Amino acid sequence: MGDMANSSIEFHPKPQQQREMPHVGGFGCTLAELRNLMELRGVEALQKIQEAYGDVSGLCRRLKTSPTEGLADNTNDLEKRRQIYGQNFIPPKQPKTFLQLVWEALQDVTLIILEVAAIVSLGLSFYAPPGEESEACGNVSGGAEDEGEAEAGWIEGAAILLSVICVVLVTAFNDWSKEKQFRGLQSRIEQEQKFTVIRNGQLLQVPVAALVVGDIAQVKYGDLLPADGVLIQGNDLKIDESSLTGESDHVRKSADKDPMLLSGTHVMEGSGRMVVTAVGVNSQTGIIFTLLGAGGEEEEKKDKKGKQQDGAMDSSQTRAKKQDGAVAMEMQPLKSAEGGEMEEREKKKANVPKKEKSVLQGKLTKLAVQIGKAGLVMSAITVIILVLYFVIETFVVDGRVWLAECTPVYVQYFVKFFIIGVTVLVVAVPEGLPLAVTISLAYSVKKMMKDNNLVRHLDACETMGNATAICSDKTGTLTTNRMTVVQSYLGDTHYKEIPAPSALTPKILDLLVHAISINSAYTTKILPPEKEGALPRQVGNKTECALLGFVLDLKRDFQPVREQIPEDKLYKVYTFNSVRKSMSTVIRMPDGGFRLFSKGASEILLKKCTNILNSNGELRGFRPRDRDDMVKKIIEPMACDGLRTICIAYRDFSAIQEPDWDNENEVVGELTCIAVVGIEDPVRPEVPEAIRKCQRAGITVRMVTGDNINTARAIAAKCGIIHPGEDFLCLEGKEFNRRIRNEKGEIEQERLDKVWPKLRVLARSSPTDKHTLVKGIIDSTTGEQRQVVAVTGDGTNDGPALKKADVGFAMGIAGTDVAKEASDIILTDDNFTSIVKAVMWGRNVYDSISKFLQFQLTVNVVAVIVAFTGACITQDSPLKAVQMLWVNLIMDTFASLALATEPPTESLLLRKPYGRDKPLISRTMMKNILGHAVYQLTIIFTLLFVGELFFDIDSGRNAPLHSPPSEHYTIIFNTFVMMQLFNEINARKIHGERNVFDGIFSNPIFCTIVLGTFGIQIVIVQFGGKPFSCSPLSTEQWLWCLFVGVGELVWGQVIATIPTSQLKCLKEAGHGPGKDEMTDEELAEGEEEIDHAERELRRGQILWFRGLNRIQTQATGPRFLDLVNHKIAPRISEACTPFSVAK
Repeated sequence: MGDMANSSIEFHPKPQQQREMPHVGGFGCTLAELRNLMELRGVEALQKIQEAYGDVSGLCRRLKTSPTEGLADNTNDLEKRRQIYGQNFIPPKQPKTFLQLVWEALQDVTLIILEVAAIVSLGLSFYAPPGEESEACGNVSGGAEDEGEAEAGWIEGAAILLSVICVVLVTAFNDWSKEKQFRGLQSRIEQEQKFTVIRNGQLLQVPVAALVVGDIAQVKYGDLLPADGVLIQGNDLKIDESSLTGESDHVRKSADKDPMLLSGTHVMEGSGRMVVTAVGVNSQTGIIFTLLGAGGEEEEKKDKKGKQQDGAMDSSQTRAKKQDGAVAMEMQPLKSAEGGEMEEREKKKANVPKKEKSVLQGKLTKLAVQIGKAGLVMSAITVIILVLYFVIETFVVDGRVWLAECTPVYVQYFVKFFIIGVTVLVVAVPEGLPLAVTISLAYSVKKMMKDNNLVRHLDACETMGNATAICSDKTGTLTTNRMTVVQSYLGDTHYKEIPAPSALTPKILDLLVHAISINSAYTTKILPPEKEGALPRQVGNKTECALLGFVLDLKRDFQPVREQIPEDKLYKVYTFNSVRKSMSTVIRMPDGGFRLFSKGASEILLKKCTNILNSNGELRGFRPRDRDDMVKKIIEPMACDGLRTICIAYRDFSAIQEPDWDNENEVVGELTCIAVVGIEDPVRPEVPEAIRKCQRAGITVRMVTGDNINTARAIAAKCGIIHPGEDFLCLEGKEFNRRIRNEKGEIEQERLDKVWPKLRVLARSSPTDKHTLVKGIIDSTTGEQRQVVAVTGDGTNDGPALKKADVGFAMGIAGTDVAKEASDIILTDDNFTSIVKAVMWGRNVYDSISKFLQFQLTVNVVAVIVAFTGACITQDSPLKAVQMLWVNLIMDTFASLALATEPPTESLLLRKPYGRDKPLISRTMMKNILGHAVYQLTIIFTLLFVGELFFDIDSGRNAPLHSPPSEHYTIIFNTFVMMQLFNEINARKIHGERNVFDGIFSNPIFCTIVLGTFGIQIVIVQFGGKPFSCSPLSTEQWLWCLFVGVGELVWGQVIATIPTSQLKCLKEAGHGPGKDEMTDEELAEGEEEIDHAERELRRGQILWFRGLNRIQTQATGPRFLDLVNHKIAPRISEACTPFSVAK
């Protein structure tokens, strides 16, 4: 690691100068010294600290900071530290410039073909045949052409080039603005990530980027460490260092054994204080990041490194490298916006087991490839027929000979045919599809922010629309997470409300106040309300806040007790985790003895009690029989009121013999019960309605909580998850495991399939139970279609379940960094109703894409058939290349904008989920597509073959090369566009609704685009002239075009009248990959295949998808678990915020 540190200094010249100048800025440590110190571990590190500084407080003195008071919050001092020791920030990679994006947009195959065709056409138009032997070449170039017209031959080529430039600029601008938008989102999220430090003796939340060397940081369960540091004081601290070492076992940290804490590692248990010794590029993870060239200096090397990795995957070298890649990803708290392509490949590999490509993307890619292939065949046939027809007519029928001087004339014809062929292809390939998906998702993601959903992975938004099951936590999600003690059992009396302090014996009251004040995290406190008349603010763990509130209600204060026994005087702390379901703290008594205070889930702690305090505050024996009595008479009634019961107990140890503190079962036993309290966490008022909406939308809501079964059942009934008289199951974790495991203790899917369909409440569950349930529902094959499961979680131990679910929701307020990292969407308000909003947006995305498809495919079918038959019958496409490009622009870019930004409506929640296997194009949509195509083709062919008679104008058919634009063909073009515009309104409804105008004004984008397109169309027709092959039309002709366009709306009503059920012959299209195709081994290949198809399709858009996915993956603070989680997840310890398991 030493070489690593040195080699990375090359990237940062500053530190080298500092090497030569020891003790810069009056601090007693140089940057290099601290970097070398942080590379040591365990005993070595302790020796080094003792040799160099005496102890940790010596190190603090050298860094001019106080272990208890922290730094003075002095701007100059903080700035000086940043200059000397660096900032907690890794410079992001440069975003792509606009020109790079333009270049990438130009890589599109169809555009390249068009460019070539246009350039050839341009070149030929400037070439004049030497002599006047045009007679000999036949009448091919004759006709209504005068000098001026011949001169204007270049216009078509130039116009095509211009259109190509427009398309490229639009694509590049889209990409650029999205990249910018997501970088903005990224930095906003990063600013929101805070860490607790002590400055001037006050606890402050500062942004992670503002941490400096010398800061004293508070470390607690669930944190992802944003910088390197040395532990000053710790309680039962365990760290998951697998991101740096690859070892999944948790490392116990203590000030006297192993005090080194490293950035990018996770706190799995306990709490403590550390002094920050290295930040940003100088921290352990920063050094590795620098080696990977995160600053962007080492691009090519990095690429090569990535390729080597793809090759010899099994060599041990590669494993080491892979680990580096993993670490690079951890570095997110240090604000890297980029980890390079290598990581992306790594991530793809690591991610395959988690989620296959989003359902929608899979279906779309497949569909787009099929359409593209069909278009290619059609365009090839068109070109072949045109060329054959021309050759046969000129050389066989007219019996001409190919003369050398005629070559340019003939070649010009061939180029014209080629351009027509390409035009058919351009119209056939739905390159607007990826754009529509992208716009729709990006628009939804932006709007979902307002609905308190911060989307980290784009596809989660759409998957949510297919959700069939939601497994929700109770505390904070279904309830308000503002806990209050409402009942208590003290001194043999059950109080239904808060007792008067005078009613309690002073000894009981004193013990209770001490037990609550000392045996809770000192970071948890109750602060005065911000506004007058508001409720006091609860800071920290909510269950502990409820208990501290109880102390205040008893007219006592917890602060003096804490000042008398500060945190560093606590002798031993057993922090809360989901295995213990309790927390205990040991203090030293003045007589030399010890006292242990304990609090935890009542059923668990009462089993460890052998005594209880009676009404006089004296000890009375507490036998198992008494316990059963208490459970029946006190705890169950409280639980049935929906209260969560917590037992508070203590135990004294004599000074003679100190117990073995590591033997926890011995120490936390033979307790004396002081009190049992019932804590109420009221159901959020809006939750019952939200759950009703879910049930109506075909989504089953299940509650998974750590709370006792009676409490859970009471709350589930209040929420409307269970209804009396229904057939449902409420199980405890133990019973659940008994039912799903065989004699050997292995989980059997068949057994699980008998339990989960009826299961509504899972109480006293561990995180492993939650993961088992989610996995069981997802893997089940009992229903007609696979279940799509959403899960909420907030604790570190919820990581595996959040990862496994189709959509993982993490709590933005109560959630730990680890949970957020494993999630797809973060609920910024921790509220269940926001999940319902996510379902609505998800379904809306799906519907938006379907609307766009319905519109796009109608245009495709019509345009391809018109261009093809027109070319075959009249040797010229009625729709010219430039016109086709304009139509393409309307139907791709504009229509995708218009239809993809429809806001969601409540009616989306009235139907069942589509499920994974439902085709994108339903029968109803197929009926609409074909129905409208028939109408449009009838009109266009009528106009093409008898239009000149109807309008009494010259025919535009069989016009010679370079002839001026005809009114005839202009009317066809204009009518075509008018029909598309009105059909765009029809496309707003895909389920056969009659009122297509419903809610049209709630989408200003749609109205603007339709009117804007109409305006531009008028300009093109009246003033487009030669470049657009248009000739101005009279008012009467315009009215006819409009009349035919409006006919689309009437025809739409006719189609809606035909019952879909009668049309058995219609096929659906755009199925997702079938079950049989999706075996696990193939998933990895499937990813590659789809990506290959995607590359074929959308060189322009794929770039932004990638950038987007990358930015999204990083979008919320640490991008951590993505790579490592598959190694760690199964072993993540069951650590959980105090009592958050009792959810």
